[in-house]
Amino acid sequence: MSEVEAAITRVHQEEWARVVAALTRRFGDLDIAEEAAAEAFATAVERWPADGVPPNPGAWLTTTATRKAIDRIRRESKRDDKHKEALMVSDDDPLEPPAAIGDDRLRLVFTCCHPALAMDARLALTLRMVGGLTVPEIARAFLVAEPAMGQRITRAKAKIKAARIPYRVPEAEDLPARVTGVLAVLFLVFNEGYLATGAGTDPVRHELTAEAIRLTRLVRALLPDDGEVAGLLAMMLLIEARRPARVSAGGELVALDEQDRGAWDTALIAEGHRLVRERLVAAAAGVPPGRYQILAAINAVHTSARDVRDTDWSQVVALYDQLVRLDPSPVVTLNRAIAVAELDGPEVALAAVDRLEDKLAGYHAFHVTRADLLRRLGRSQESRAAYDKAIELAGNTAETAYLTRRRDQLGRPLASEGDT
Repeated sequence: MSEVEAAITRVHQEEWARVVAALTRRFGDLDIAEEAAAEAFATAVERWPADGVPPNPGAWLTTTATRKAIDRIRRESKRDDKHKEALMVSDDDPLEPPAAIGDDRLRLVFTCCHPALAMDARLALTLRMVGGLTVPEIARAFLVAEPAMGQRITRAKAKIKAARIPYRVPEAEDLPARVTGVLAVLFLVFNEGYLATGAGTDPVRHELTAEAIRLTRLVRALLPDDGEVAGLLAMMLLIEARRPARVSAGGELVALDEQDRGAWDTALIAEGHRLVRERLVAAAAGVPPGRYQILAAINAVHTSARDVRDTDWSQVVALYDQLVRLDPSPVVTLNRAIAVAELDGPEVALAAVDRLEDKLAGYHAFHVTRADLLRRLGRSQESRAAYDKAIELAGNTAETAYLTRRRDQLGRPLASEGDT
C-alpha cells in the first residue's frame, strides 16, 4: 500500500463520521449525506495520488461532499427547491435550537438510535453512518447475511425520513428513555474497534474505540448520574488501557495472560477504577448495578492484578453470576465458563460450553474456547478441529495468527504450553 493509499484509509477512518454528520445537519437527509460522503472519498481516491493529500483532508472532503450533495439535490426536481436552495447558500442551522452539547456526531448517534427504529436497525445504522463500517463489515459483526444487512440499513434510513425523525440531541426529560439504545450502539462500535472484523483494516481500530469513548464521555456529561453510562465508560477505559499490549510486533493477538502489563495505560486504568468505585458506593446505597457496571467491575478485577496468577477468579465468577441473572444470553454464559475454567478446572467449564453448541455454532469465540479447554484436557485431535473451525470463522488477522500458532503447538508437550 502506498503512502497516499494509507493516508486515504486513515482519513476515512478519522473523518467519515464528521463529514456525514456535517452533511446530515445541513441537508437533513441521511441518504444524501452518506452518498455524497462516499462520492467525496471516491474523488479523493482518484485525485489525491496525483495532487497529493490536502493539508486539511477533512475540510476538503466536507467541501467536496457538499458540492456533490448540492448537485444531487438540483437534479431531483421533486424536492422543495426554495428550502434546499437556502441550505445550499448557508451552512447555518437556525431552525434547530442549540442542544445541551452541540456535537454533530452525537446528534447523528441519537438520530440513528431513535426508538422508532428496531434495536438491530439502530445498531446497524449507527455503525454505518457514525462508524463508517461497510455493509459487509456490519453483517459480520451481527452474524447475518450481507444482503439482509443492506436491506436493514436501507429500511432504517427510509423510516427516519418518513417519520421525520429530528436530527438533534433529545431534551433533558427525554434522555433517560433514549440512552439505553445509544449505549448499546456505542458498546458495539467500541467492540468493532477493539477487535476489528473488516477485511483490510488494522486488527485493532483505535479510531473506533477512541470515537466510542469520546461519544460516551459526551453522553456522561448529559447524564452524569446514570450508572450505566458511567459503567460503560469505565469498561471501555479499562479495555482500551490494555490496547498497547494486545497485538505483537509481528501482528499477532496477545492473550490477556501473556500481555506485558507494564505496557498498559495506567492513567486510563486509574480513571476506570475510580468510576467503578463510584458505582460500588451507589450499589452499597441500594442502587443495583446494571449490565455495563458489572462488565466494568470484571475488567477492574483483571486490571487490578499485577500478574495473571494474582487474578481473583472467584470474584470474576461471582460477577458473572450477577450478569447472568440480568442477561442470561449464550455469550454471557460462555464468558462465565471461561472464568469457571480458572476456578474449577477445564473439565467443568467444557461441560458448560458444550451445552451452548446449538446456540453458538456460528460464533468463533465458542470454538476458540472449546479449542483451549480441549487442549488443556489433552484432547489434541478434538482441540485441533475446534481451532480449525475458529480460524475459519475469525474475521481478524491478528486473532487468526494467534489461533494458528496455538493450533500448531498441539504437537508439543502440554507442559510447554501456557494457558490462554
